[in-house]
Amino acid sequence: MLTFKRLSIEDARLLIAGAAEKARDIGVPMCIAIVDESGNLIAFERMDGGKTSSVLIAQDKAYTAAAARKATHEYNAANVPGSLAFGIHTEAGGRISSVGGGLPVIVDGEVVGGIGLSSGTPQQDMDCAQAGIDYFQGKRQ
Repeated sequence: MLTFKRLSIEDARLLIAGAAEKARDIGVPMCIAIVDESGNLIAFERMDGGKTSSVLIAQDKAYTAAAARKATHEYNAANVPGSLAFGIHTEAGGRISSVGGGLPVIVDGEVVGGIGLSSGTPQQDMDCAQAGIDYFQGKRQ
């Protein structure tokens, strides 16, 4: 039998709150997705003004980060012609994202979920995702 940790809805709300605060600070309304350790959606928020095209992108970034247990920008670096990982974004029904903005949520060395953001530049999405994680970790202590 396996025992594992999983984000609660309260945890997901903390992640969203931290990411949304950063998004407001930079003036970019975001779509924010939180998933459990297997990539299934726990919570989602589309801030007023968040791009409609970013709804699924944010969810796919969170899915990738949790299920693959790595940041989406790490796939970006490997998903180039000539690399053995080129084309990874076509796997899992096209759900694997190689665009920056998806980060695994790690607690005590274990991936417990993922956060994905979309609507800004990849760097803005990454910064807001990290802000969500930082806020969550600060509230957990």
